[in-house]
Amino acid sequence: MSEIQEILALAEKRAIEKRLPYAGALTPQEADAILRADASAQLVDVRTRAELELVGRVPTALHVEWAFYPGMVANPDFAAHLQAQLKQKGADKDTVIMFLCRTGGRSHNAAVVAESLGYLHAYNVLEGFEGDANEYKQRTLINGWKHAGLPWTN
Repeated sequence: MSEIQEILALAEKRAIEKRLPYAGALTPQEADAILRADASAQLVDVRTRAELELVGRVPTALHVEWAFYPGMVANPDFAAHLQAQLKQKGADKDTVIMFLCRTGGRSHNAAVVAESLGYLHAYNVLEGFEGDANEYKQRTLINGWKHAGLPWTN
């Protein structure tokens, strides 16, 4: 079994344990390993444009806002925009698609939508880009994509 197959099997085990309706849940490190090993895999960042500009972004990620800033108003066209961007990248229903947000909540919802659209390999990236907040409500100090030292830019 390859490293990627092992990672996906672990992610699927998490999905079963947590009763997730999509393929699985990945750590940021696992998601990065998949991106490096599978050129067709897609990372979709569902944070707001403001978050990307203020906090940083993963350079290779697609961007489809789950909600709009300010007010976190739901994006009524999320599914259509997601499908259009994935199609533009050559992704199909068998492509590994991973969703990332600030801490893992919106990306969970996005993975649910992707699964409902027929994407067979939709995954949530646990911890998100910024990770959990510490006792002072500061992020990026405990876990998450940035804390793990994975590729990101301003």
